[in-house]
Amino acid sequence: MAGRLKGKRAVVTAAGQGIGRAIAEAFVTEGAEVFASDLDRSKLEGLRRAKKAKLDVMSTRRVEAYAEKVGEIDILVNVAGFVHHGTVLDCTEKDWDFSFDLNVKSMHRMIRAFLPGMLARAERQGTSGSIINLASGASSLKAAPNRYVYGATKAAVIGLTKAVAIDFIGKGIRCNAICPGTVRSPSWEARVEELGKSVGGKEKALEMFVKRQPMGRVGEPEEVAALAVYLAADESAFTTGTAIPVDGGFTL
Repeated sequence: MAGRLKGKRAVVTAAGQGIGRAIAEAFVTEGAEVFASDLDRSKLEGLRRAKKAKLDVMSTRRVEAYAEKVGEIDILVNVAGFVHHGTVLDCTEKDWDFSFDLNVKSMHRMIRAFLPGMLARAERQGTSGSIINLASGASSLKAAPNRYVYGATKAAVIGLTKAVAIDFIGKGIRCNAICPGTVRSPSWEARVEELGKSVGGKEKALEMFVKRQPMGRVGEPEEVAALAVYLAADESAFTTGTAIPVDGGFTL
């Protein structure tokens, strides 16, 4: 099907690379008017037919100003996040606060800023709005080694998603979480390089990442984006409050 998002206005955070970029590109292809943001605006170069902006999702003031500038939307995709490596013994209070601020509170900021306009648009047009939050397989779904605070934040994202879904289920707003496994991206490749320093090289690190994926490979950003398109489109109008794995069997 083509044009599945025609006439819809969508905001995508962390759209400069990886999953966020793939989602923004897929939305554009499907006919949405896309507002793509990233902390590093230069990463948005080459993203065609999208309205690009620098956005710090850890700043309430900037998020609110951005929401006012963009106006009413149909789709909000919260992608921005950070993967902390380590156990509880490696997690300082600064690490904890930063991880929760970026991975969870940023979603609170974005939803709080954009939801009033989404509600108004849904009521006026008789349509439904869709909020999509990027969680992870490493969350309340399954534990992963050395993902202590990351897993805690992504479990919180699933809880946040369900809370928003139940509160606005009768008001034209759906809210779902996507829970990827290991997905190829510049940030993941950087983690492979870093892990390689302590395990005997990049190839060994890559082998460790792939080994935990039952399908024997890592995912591609476009495979996550395909689910985001479904959750954003009207065909998923009966779907809300879910946490859907796209993980190559990681959570089995």
